[in-house]
Amino acid sequence: MTPLRGQALLNHPLCNKDTAFTQTEREAFHLEGLLPAEVNTIEQQAARAYESITRKSDPLERYIGLVALQDRNEHVFYRLLLDHVEEFLPIVYTPTVGLACQAFSHIYRRPRGVWITPDHRGRIEQVLGNAPFQDVRLIVVTDNERILGLGDLGAGGMGIPIGKLALYTLAAGIDPSQSLPVSLDVGTDNEQLLADCLYVGWRHRRLRGEEYFSLVEEFVSAVRRRFPRAILQWEDFKHVNAVTLLDRYRSRLPSFNDDIQGTASVVLAALLAAERLTSVSMREQRVVILGAGGAGVGIARQLRRAMSEAGVEGDRLRTSIAVLDSRGFIHDGRDLPEPSKREVAWPREMAAACGIRTDGSAGLEHVVRTVRPTVLIGVSGQAGAFTRQIVAAMAAAVDRPVILPLSNPTSQTEATPADLLAWTDGRAIVATGGPFEPVSVRGKTVRVGQANNVYIFPGIGLGALVAEAPEITDAMFTAAAQALAEQVTDADLSTGSLFPPLSNLRQITAQVAAAVVRTAFKQDVSRAGGRTDDPVATSISLAMWRPEYPVIEAATDPAPSRACSEGCRSCGEGGKAHA
Repeated sequence: MTPLRGQALLNHPLCNKDTAFTQTEREAFHLEGLLPAEVNTIEQQAARAYESITRKSDPLERYIGLVALQDRNEHVFYRLLLDHVEEFLPIVYTPTVGLACQAFSHIYRRPRGVWITPDHRGRIEQVLGNAPFQDVRLIVVTDNERILGLGDLGAGGMGIPIGKLALYTLAAGIDPSQSLPVSLDVGTDNEQLLADCLYVGWRHRRLRGEEYFSLVEEFVSAVRRRFPRAILQWEDFKHVNAVTLLDRYRSRLPSFNDDIQGTASVVLAALLAAERLTSVSMREQRVVILGAGGAGVGIARQLRRAMSEAGVEGDRLRTSIAVLDSRGFIHDGRDLPEPSKREVAWPREMAAACGIRTDGSAGLEHVVRTVRPTVLIGVSGQAGAFTRQIVAAMAAAVDRPVILPLSNPTSQTEATPADLLAWTDGRAIVATGGPFEPVSVRGKTVRVGQANNVYIFPGIGLGALVAEAPEITDAMFTAAAQALAEQVTDADLSTGSLFPPLSNLRQITAQVAAAVVRTAFKQDVSRAGGRTDDPVATSISLAMWRPEYPVIEAATDPAPSRACSEGCRSCGEGGKAHA
């Protein structure tokens, strides 16, 4: 039931059916005369929306058109995305979302989510109470400082939580009325934004130090009180803050950092799938990672854990993964103020014994020639960092080198798939962070798999919600990676891709979520008591929202209420009429 009537109902994106309102509904909700005569199906509406969006040739204009559709009618928005996943995923998220974040203040249309600034200190719980929905189960929050590979985008970073939550609904069927994007708008050090008269954010220098961490502490405490059943995803925080916040709060509320843990899980899935092409097991891998931010450290953590579980230990485990930052190879003879870098540092004596220079001159090419890696991973944001000489050195020592240039957006990738395949005579196994067109090599078309976190984080969120997990554990990410790798078919591998088609995203997510639920039960980190009333697959399916119009009835009291601002979810029998 809903108390909304007339134009107010048409203006509510979760209740609005637009031209799909039946004649009976039009009479009941005072819509007669407000809509054209023909009653459409959602399929017809989605077809009309597709025509409108694809008429635009500019990706940013397509993004703006899709956001406008989302603000108008969320059911049609998600139906359109489900029907055209591979076509529109690069628009609603990377790489186009990066452009949208950069232009955010200039393309701003309607508010979405909650903005927390230092001016709200002492009142953050009250501010969260102004959110449009009260049964929030999933929050994506950013402080906007490290948006993709683009850096500090201030208020524009809000495009990332909004986009991520759209992917949660698309892939995992998270009910839009149970999700909340949040921007911790603590200022910006971006001079262009501060000087922009159209900038919509908190126009101050970025908050740092104890004042910053105390604001985050108040925010976390407020989330726990206001939305006690919610999962929180940290997104695009500066490396030092990202690691600190993850380690500080992951046991206080179910939370994770997709940049650190999600990326690592996708990489592990890629290596597990690649084993079927290279016959190199986790016990035998030698990995070089360029980039020691949150993603690089997260990947090193996840791979080291997988290698340890495969039986690698001691010095061999330490030397199986080499990490470089902007100053070169990381070893404990360097000044390493960040604890996370100390975690991945080799002992200086061990590096010297392996032939790696420790005088500060050990760049990527030297490390590749010395370590002879089976896997080369880029999360540096340095376009072109994987040069022909480096790739050739790797390919000279390894028959089927696995090369993963993962930096986003695509303009900042460490090397293009076409170059990597050309430089290795087609022997490289390549996956990228952003979308690339297929590459023709020696008469064969290679489909470049995208190591997209969307394969992992929606399943993590859905699985944790179904299991009612009070903590999101490392083992859940390992299980998610294994589940993803298992869905890579021989046909996928034969085309050169380490990942299944994104067109199967909902089915993939359901399998990943099921693996997360089973792991939660196995680890006894489930408030569901280690089981559900239904089999896991059934519980996952029942938890997934679908973009299908509900049958709604008019409430006896037509006056607007708080309930109608909750996407009709709290009207009637606890929202069941709209499920």
